[in-house]
Formats: sequence, C-alpha cells, structure tokens
Amino acid sequence: MGFPRLQAREDVKRRVSYLQQAGFLRQANDHWELGDAGRRYVEKGDVATLLRIMCDRNVGLRSLMYALAVGPMTLGAVSEQQLDTHPELGWSRGETDMAKQRVNWLRSMGLVEKRGEEYALTDNGLQFVERAVEEWADSGWTSSVSDVGMTAGMYEATVHARSVDPEFRATVLSRHDRTCPVSGVDHPGLLDVAHVLSWSEYPEYRADLSNVLALSKTHHAAFDRGLFTIDQEYRLRVNPSFETRSDLLQRTIIDRAGERISIPDDSLKPQYVTQHNASLGWV
Repeated sequence: MGFPRLQAREDVKRRVSYLQQAGFLRQANDHWELGDAGRRYVEKGDVATLLRIMCDRNVGLRSLMYALAVGPMTLGAVSEQQLDTHPELGWSRGETDMAKQRVNWLRSMGLVEKRGEEYALTDNGLQFVERAVEEWADSGWTSSVSDVGMTAGMYEATVHARSVDPEFRATVLSRHDRTCPVSGVDHPGLLDVAHVLSWSEYPEYRADLSNVLALSKTHHAAFDRGLFTIDQEYRLRVNPSFETRSDLLQRTIIDRAGERISIPDDSLKPQYVTQHNASLGWV
C-alpha cells in the first residue's frame, strides 16, 4: 500500500533542500525566503542567468554540454564523461542518478532534449556552446586534481595569448588522456588546447571538440607555426625546412616524421585536418 501524501511531502522537502543548497532559498526562523541566487534569477528571469547560477554551483555542467555537442549520449555515457573530466565529483562508476539529474536540469532550461535513450543538445544548447568557450574564460573553477596552482587566467596559448573556459579545457584534456601525443608531456599545467582550424580564422569551430587536441605549450607553438602537422591517419608530417638544435624538438618531431601519434580514433574530423594541411603549402 502506498502513502501518496507522505511521498509528496518528502518530494517537496527534497526540492526545498536542493533550492537551499543552490542558494535559491534560505531559511529565516520559521519560514523560507529567496536567497541570493533566487533574487538574481527573479530579477533577471532569463535562462542565461539561471544557467550562470547553476554552472557556478555545479562543476561539470558546461563540460557536459561541450561533450554533447559532439553527439547524443546515454545516461551511462554522461556519467562516465562527467567522472572522466571531473574525478572530484566522486560518483560511483556505473551510477546514473546524478547524470540524470544534470541532463534534466539542462532539459528544463531548453538546452537539452531526450531522443529515445539518448540526450542531445537543442539549437539553443548549441548556440550556448559556441559562445561559452570565450564567454566563460573568466570562470573561477580549477580542477582539484589536474591543474594544481593554475588559475583560469593562466591558461593562455603560447601564440595568441588567449584563454578559454576552464571546463572546455578540462574536457579536451580528458578526451586526450591529459597527455601531449607528440612530446609525451603529461602535466596538465604544461598543456594547451590546440585548434586544428585556427582560433582566429575559424571562430565557428572554437568550441568544436573534433577540432582540438592537447599539445604541450612548445609543440602547440610549433604546430601553429606550421613546423609540423598530422595527416588523416594521424601520422606526423614535418616541414622540410624545419631545422633545430634542440634535442627535444629533434627527438619528438623531426625524428618521428611518418610515425602515427597516439590520438583517440575519430577524435578529429578528417575534413578539418585536410583543410588545415591545405593551407600549409608544403604538405
């Protein structure tokens, strides 16, 4: 026999408890009133404000949206993506309750929709992702396990002196096992997000995970200057005019010409690689 009134009461308590934790409500003596986040949302009343509040209080929401931009995901895949990118969340592997809660938050804001057993970004979600990599570059979040001592403002590319959303950066590094496939550098603080189709010339692809890889800062600069590239089979191609006295560059780039580097299969769109290489002239 069920107890619908009791169940409804417990459901309300859970909802109020979450709203309190998120800052939307606060308890004042024997009643509830709007908290700081609640007042912000009531004042603005738009999805952008709500999403800013939710992202400020829930690390990983933006990284989930970046991942969904690649393609639809099941709840199991969402859970794994969140843990891979943000181990500090501390969920148990295989647990999907928190993943379901997160996709439902995004669904309630019109950013995600359910398609059968999978979840995908809506058009509004895709528009958010396209802007977020720049707009959220000032986010204060830093990983507790990956980038000790680094802050969002320190993630500047060697060539263009730009910074990106730390959650986009964390998503990229996670997808590439936090290792530069050319040099083997595996300290996150020494890695950059490198764009195949350049940041400055192709702004529409800045947040496209199939257009980026993780490179050490030195190798990122060498890649952007056309000293080396990769082909569609992920083999290292070296500019014939590239000469160096650096043992590191000789050993990791010139001596490896023709080798297949370790990049996850299908992580880059072949047409992006082809278009990048066509612009180099020497490939």
